[in-house]
Amino acid sequence: MQITEHTLKRAWHQIATGSDLLDDAMLPPIATSPGPYAQRSGDRGGLFLVLEEDGTARGYHGYHGYREMFATRDLDQVLYMVAEEAVGQLAEHIVARSPGRGPATNLVTGQAQMLEQINPAWARRFSSGGLEDTPPAQPCGRDPLERLAWIAGSWRDQDPYTHLAFFRGENISAEQIALLHGADPEQIAAGICLSDLRSMDGTGHDYGELAWETFCFGQSGDWVFLMYHEMPPGVRGDSEALSRLGVTETVHLSATAAKAIYTLDYTRDGRRVDDDWGVLELIWYRRGRAPYYRGGQLDFLNQAIRRAELDHPELTSEFELYFHALDHALGLHLPQQDIQEGTVRAAQWTRGTPRQD
Repeated sequence: MQITEHTLKRAWHQIATGSDLLDDAMLPPIATSPGPYAQRSGDRGGLFLVLEEDGTARGYHGYHGYREMFATRDLDQVLYMVAEEAVGQLAEHIVARSPGRGPATNLVTGQAQMLEQINPAWARRFSSGGLEDTPPAQPCGRDPLERLAWIAGSWRDQDPYTHLAFFRGENISAEQIALLHGADPEQIAAGICLSDLRSMDGTGHDYGELAWETFCFGQSGDWVFLMYHEMPPGVRGDSEALSRLGVTETVHLSATAAKAIYTLDYTRDGRRVDDDWGVLELIWYRRGRAPYYRGGQLDFLNQAIRRAELDHPELTSEFELYFHALDHALGLHLPQQDIQEGTVRAAQWTRGTPRQD
């Protein structure tokens, strides 16, 4: 059946009349082009739908500046996305007004329970985080902060470094990747660690200034990591150079605390994975709402985030949930004890320059 405004309204009415939670007014605005809504980039509105002549329904959401979030010709998927939006708004309203329970407690499980009342298949779909009726992933069964998410809180304040970069590939070397990015070869050969740099004297600077000339690095799990504030001017490991070293995947997280900008850049086989969205900002993520294009290249992160939300409602920080999802989906690790105790490998940049305030 081709999706038209008439068929969509009729189908939604049938669902709403059979539910105590829904009504006809919850069906979002419907248009034939995104123009009138896309121009309202400052409006933090909800979902709206664009129906094309061929029956394709496209969903746009105001939390992303009216960015397209899904496209489908499946009526059931459109109805599900409308219901997901409706119960999301209901859950946020209920939880925010629950005395003493805070804005995050049971938000996601509440959405799942509401969808269970409407359609059990939709509840399973919501719990999986995807758009297909696939079983949810198994719970991770471990401390969510033990491998990567432990650093999420301090990283927001640029501690210990502003940039977290990860590299994965066949037989890659942490030392080679550090050198490629401009590390001091003598310090790499000497095997110095972060505590050695912190104890350096005779530089005329305290470590707070020296930190902008340094980085730390190592290998944890399948990934090599670099942590730094700034690289030397003109030094950047390009995709071809990384490929020659055997790197097939990179993940780059950056924090600009003063501007509240936190970004994710994921590449695989030299190509950015982003559904043509460009820079991916972490603040797009709101608990209970999938941050990336549904059914797209990053849908695996939508699913990992939903798993984290359901497994760990005790985590009140959305950054901790997001980092735990990165751990679950990509296996990213950082050695907490080595970094906190300063035993992690470190060096200065060959052409490092002090921070310019």
